[in-house]
Amino acid sequence: MRLSLVSFLAGLICMISGCGKTGSTPEPQPSSYSFSTMTVDGSSNGLAYTFTTVKPVIKLNFSEPINAGSISGNITLKIPGGSTFPVTTSVENNGSTIVVQPSSALSPFSNYNIDISTGLLSAKGGKINYAVSATLATGIDSLDKFPRISDSALLDLVQKQTLKYFYDFAHPVSGLARERNTSGDVVTSGGSGFGVMAIVTGISRSFITRQQGLDQLAKMVSFLKNKAQTFHGAYSHWLNGATGMAAPFSTKDNGADLVETSYLMQGLLTARQFFNGADANETSLRADINFLWNRVEWAWFRKNAENVLYWHWSPDYQWDMNVQVRGWSECLITYLLAASSTTSTIPKIVYDNGWANNGDMKNGGTYYGVHLPLGPTAGGPLFFAHYSFLGVNPVNLTDTYANYFTQNTAQTRINYNYCVANPKKFSGYSAACWGLTASDNNISGYAAQSPENDLGIISPTAAISSMPYTPTESMTALKFFYYKLGDKIFKEYGFTDAFNLSKTWFADSYLAIDQGPEIIMIENYRSGLIWNLFMSCPEVKTGMKNLGFQSPNL
Repeated sequence: MRLSLVSFLAGLICMISGCGKTGSTPEPQPSSYSFSTMTVDGSSNGLAYTFTTVKPVIKLNFSEPINAGSISGNITLKIPGGSTFPVTTSVENNGSTIVVQPSSALSPFSNYNIDISTGLLSAKGGKINYAVSATLATGIDSLDKFPRISDSALLDLVQKQTLKYFYDFAHPVSGLARERNTSGDVVTSGGSGFGVMAIVTGISRSFITRQQGLDQLAKMVSFLKNKAQTFHGAYSHWLNGATGMAAPFSTKDNGADLVETSYLMQGLLTARQFFNGADANETSLRADINFLWNRVEWAWFRKNAENVLYWHWSPDYQWDMNVQVRGWSECLITYLLAASSTTSTIPKIVYDNGWANNGDMKNGGTYYGVHLPLGPTAGGPLFFAHYSFLGVNPVNLTDTYANYFTQNTAQTRINYNYCVANPKKFSGYSAACWGLTASDNNISGYAAQSPENDLGIISPTAAISSMPYTPTESMTALKFFYYKLGDKIFKEYGFTDAFNLSKTWFADSYLAIDQGPEIIMIENYRSGLIWNLFMSCPEVKTGMKNLGFQSPNL
């Protein structure tokens, strides 16, 4: 028994150690290998890529050459949660780089995964040491979405389509402009002023007849005169377009809004100058506009004769909002019209102490290579250069504080240069895709975007409405918006409000205060029509001169 056990153990040791055999060591197993890096269209960004082309060139780099026969089925391009997208593959760098390309164009603004499974073998038969999954988010399809037309025809098209917001989509009872395309009966006083100027532009461009425009404005003015609620002659920011009652913008903002009223009056005075015919209808329209204009108690909004204008007054909360109208902002027109009033004017000291804040509205800094005369750091949102200057012609307009064409051009160029520099690396920003201003967004709902508050949101109105200041850059942007993104953003009433290419978000909203400046400032760039009409008002000439403005148009 003991001998047998000894013999058994000796035999076992011999088997393990290979007794009695020579040259029979086990075959070595292939060593594992690893994934190294990935590039998409020549750029390396780890395993997540955004705003790629729709035909990306994907290169996958490994620590060893790959067995080409194992690529199929182990390197896949997939729609998340969906099917596999066909690809073609080739090898580079002696087989250690696999080039993957989709067999046809991917869908723009879509997400894909590229997966490497553990079944991918090296040329030596080794297995990859872990599976890899990367994400791709495609960007713009570079193909034109609409046929190319001349620049002049494109401007006509954009103006004509945008006019529909103020003419076709006007509130059926009041004729006033709806605040936005989803606001129902809520209309906007300031946006309606923009709409008045848009209608005048539409008549001039023969998009509608003079009689059609006259009828529409007569409806608007009659409603403003006979039904709309006023407070010391001023209108609320929002009104009910059917009843005329003030619609609260916020709890305490349920009465007069002097700034919105000034936008409305800017438009109405422009229409008064345009409809200069001797017939009874045009004569009546001018008389009604004069009634509305002369009814505004501009000086009353100094609140006890202070040397500043106040923005709001409420019949329930009086001056509780307590917002002084000071520069530099979008509100220059408020002081210009207050000084131009023949029934309730303000003296120059209110402009100097209130609006100019005794000179504190000056800036003087340089941002992105551009000197800025007035306003906040880096210029603020671009509507500062639009709203007051729909009617006020800034060309060669100066006073103690600035040359206003220089000011507006500087702010626009800072905004443009910032977007080109794109310090936050948002997808899509470029010399063709720029413009930060107040608009809807997919982050906070609505915000005043600017170089100091950049959320990744491009608003078409920003670049388009800046055409008088940056004609080449603005036209480039307009073409990009129309030809490259038009299937997403050019719809029933022109360009929708905004988009975020980093998040593949496109607004479906339209806002009166963003649509209006587009059609009006394009026209000022093309013909100066609205500038010429508004600046022809004798009261405006006198008021601006009294404030110290100088211009060939005064």
